[in-house]
Amino acid sequence: MPIVLDNPEPQQPWWTRRSAWVVAAAGAVVAGTATVALVAQASGAACAAPAASSGQATFYAADGGGNCSFDQVPNPLVVALGNAEYAAGAACGGYLDVKGPKGTVRVKVTDRCPECAAGHLDLSRQAFAKIGDPVAGVIKVTYSRVTSPPVPGPMTVRVKEGSSRYWLALRLDNTGNPLSAVELQSGGGWKALSHTDYNYWIAQNGAGNGPFTVRVTDTAGRRTTLSGVTLTVGTVQRPGATAAAPAPSKTPPVSRSAASPAPVSPEAVAASAPEETAGVPATPEATEATAAQPPARCG
Repeated sequence: MPIVLDNPEPQQPWWTRRSAWVVAAAGAVVAGTATVALVAQASGAACAAPAASSGQATFYAADGGGNCSFDQVPNPLVVALGNAEYAAGAACGGYLDVKGPKGTVRVKVTDRCPECAAGHLDLSRQAFAKIGDPVAGVIKVTYSRVTSPPVPGPMTVRVKEGSSRYWLALRLDNTGNPLSAVELQSGGGWKALSHTDYNYWIAQNGAGNGPFTVRVTDTAGRRTTLSGVTLTVGTVQRPGATAAAPAPSKTPPVSRSAASPAPVSPEAVAASAPEETAGVPATPEATEATAAQPPARCG
């Protein structure tokens, strides 16, 4: 039986929460290429990307929610990215290490900043204060994506309000890395869900009454299967999780902008990504034990 926690949807639009941030003066450095995506989940020490981008940081009254539809948290260490780096939600759930005049802070991508150019990070006030003086308003920074950061708990699933047997929307959290694909077990294969810019994964025609088995793949090809997801809207569920080996390199992760992949046969799944405890729903204790995954390969 999965553990289900009450959690009414707390989201509110970014434009009702974002305080006015100071625009950088002429000559401020705004450089770099999007470095948010293409990271993999694992437990233990994280691997930082070898290259860092240079840019600038401002701050706003973030609460941990935002366009990625994550839940509000106390003392949020989070960041909103401009459209180019937010990539229509593809960056949601990833982490950046941001270095400023006073030090370095690790932040989770939770929001979109439409006004921000590439290289402009809009941090939560709490995150900004760890690396710069809030009085300055804007500071120069360098930042890099993080591979396989520790996460605060097991992977969770939230079923969006309005979901039914005819339309289903799921949000994943504590993935550690952005996701490239989410699929539902359907018959003898897997049904791919479409991703939205507000970070829900949609089955437009629904998937029945559940419970559901959900397979998620991150941007490094790492797969996790979540069993026992119920059709309970507006709550956060911690279903049983089993980790599988990375998907074969000849089958690269699916881009969110690409067409949905064809269903994978059970034989192909068994050959390429054998699950550690296939078909056995996890207890709450087992969920905690299996949520962490082996370290991903860096580089």
